[in-house]
Amino acid sequence: MSKPSTKSKRPVRDELELEDLANTITEAHQSKDELVLSVWRMSEKIQGRIVKLDSSTKRVHVQGYGDVRKIPFMDILKAERPEY
Repeated sequence: MSKPSTKSKRPVRDELELEDLANTITEAHQSKDELVLSVWRMSEKIQGRIVKLDSSTKRVHVQGYGDVRKIPFMDILKAERPEY
């Protein structure tokens, strides 16, 4: 008998949600607009420009304030334009 997993699981999204998310990220990458990303298991949101979409590693490279963060696409829960 296996032990119950206490590890939190990434929320499951349907194909349409993932497609909408991919479209938002791709549009922001092409137009060089900033996005605010909500990422699974991260308490703070990440704000920056999408500088690379790496299809081989399935990571989104986000240029924030001084650094580039490589975030797995499947860990991105929400992408929205920043409010100014």
